[in-house]
Amino acid sequence: MELGESENAPLQAQVVLSFQSYPTTRCVLLEVQVPAALAQPGQSVGSAVFDCFEAALGAEVRIWSYTQPRFQKELNLTQQLPALPWLNVSADGDDVRLVLDVSEEQRFSLLLYWNQAQGASKPRWHSNLTGPQNITLSHTDLVPCLCIQVWPLEPDSVRTSFCPFRKDPRAHRNLWRTARLSLLPLRNWKLEAPCSLQAEVVLCWQAPGGGPCQPLAPPMLRENVTMNKILKFPLLKEHPNLCVQVSNWEKLQIQECPWADSLGPLKNDVLLVETRGPQDNRSLCALEPHGCTPLPSRVSTRAARLGEQLLQDLHSGQCVQLWDGDDLGALWTCPLDKYIHRRWALVWLACLLLAAVLFVFLFLKKDRVKAAPTRGRAVLLLHSADGAGFERAVGALASALGRLPLRVAVDLWSRQELSAQGPLAWVHGQRRQTLQEGGVVVLLFSPGAAALCREWLQGGAAAPGNHDPHDAFPASLNCVLPDFLQGRAPGCYVVACFDGLLPPDAVPAPFRAVPVYSLPSQMPDFLRCLQGRRASRPGRLLADRAEQVSRALQPALDSCFLSPGAPGPVTGPE
Repeated sequence: MELGESENAPLQAQVVLSFQSYPTTRCVLLEVQVPAALAQPGQSVGSAVFDCFEAALGAEVRIWSYTQPRFQKELNLTQQLPALPWLNVSADGDDVRLVLDVSEEQRFSLLLYWNQAQGASKPRWHSNLTGPQNITLSHTDLVPCLCIQVWPLEPDSVRTSFCPFRKDPRAHRNLWRTARLSLLPLRNWKLEAPCSLQAEVVLCWQAPGGGPCQPLAPPMLRENVTMNKILKFPLLKEHPNLCVQVSNWEKLQIQECPWADSLGPLKNDVLLVETRGPQDNRSLCALEPHGCTPLPSRVSTRAARLGEQLLQDLHSGQCVQLWDGDDLGALWTCPLDKYIHRRWALVWLACLLLAAVLFVFLFLKKDRVKAAPTRGRAVLLLHSADGAGFERAVGALASALGRLPLRVAVDLWSRQELSAQGPLAWVHGQRRQTLQEGGVVVLLFSPGAAALCREWLQGGAAAPGNHDPHDAFPASLNCVLPDFLQGRAPGCYVVACFDGLLPPDAVPAPFRAVPVYSLPSQMPDFLRCLQGRRASRPGRLLADRAEQVSRALQPALDSCFLSPGAPGPVTGPE
């Protein structure tokens, strides 16, 4: 605004603000006065601020300013307001994508909120963004009242809201999935949910053992309720079997028994429905799965059979009143446990009598019942024929092991079968039977057996023919050596040798893949390995058995060293 011709009169100017955008048009006229003393020729006098002019986003605002009276110079310009962000909602698999198409430099705010009852809103997420944005919403976050609000980061920007999920089936499913029935003091309650929707609520009676929950018209008629609004149960007393059903568009959405947590699980009670008519006329019926059975009645139902007792309980005050509707009627609950206990008492008495008779019968027959002998673990003892003294030591060991819970097989006791079948067939059959029964094969090494194995491993040929025809050890090499070479021996084989006759390290290397025991010095560990899973816990019993076997073996082992044909001791591997 420039200084006018008059030096004393105040400087006057008018400013016109206007915009036109279908269907809205707005126009404002401002009048500005400046004292002449403040105006200087050729200089700006000041500025005017008007901060309450509302215009739509994206519109053009015309600003026209002139002095009064008018001079030649006028101000006339057009201001373009920021454009409204363009929002598109599209599917992204199961999720939802929000696409905001704005210029790269434009800054705007995005707010997600729940539009609840009576215009109230609950913010869920807010962020200031710049430029085009793609935002993904999980389908589990959708509810019908989820709305989107967007506005440019400009002073006094108009906010634009969208609520695109009002009819989305996923949003409605999520709403009912998150809805909860909450109990409040003084028998008040409410349905808690993100959105405010209309629903139908009714009380029902849930009998134990499953089955549908039966609606109770009185005391609570099926009526519409509003989410997040406090309501009151018209009851005199709570009961765990009383439940609440919430339906929407005739579809059951929620069924909860709100007192089951505080009062315990469902009770085996019967609900009596009292109907009151004119002239104090009353009738009672028992609510059952098929309907309400009048009392007394001759129909064949549980409540009808107990009709007289239930009426006596009601008149004697043993039933609890849940609701009193004056002229409408009342609801009573009566326990049935005592009647069921009587029936079960007879059943238990019969079972006890039967058990007593069976006990007496077994007691009288106990002398005729013999326990089946315990079958010990199968043990196959393979050895080399190294003279009579060594065979006596092998026989003593086999006999001592046989007195334990072990089933021992050795060629010394099966000469006839060995001659009839041949050493190879006998060893193969005994080995297969022992392993199939979960037993163990013991290779008892002597100096002769060790030498024979080395000869066998070096030459790779069949056993030499100059051995005793009753010696099963050369034949056993055909059967057992593949198990050792192919890694199948652990758990199925055990190697043993006698103290002073053959040290453990003199056993050929392939056979040291399994435990090697020197007897009798390592007798406890040897017996524990033979018994396997049947082994008793380490203690006095195992020590006593090891001592018994050692005492039985030692004389035969001493005579083996004194025998002229006994094999000489070996001090180590050759």
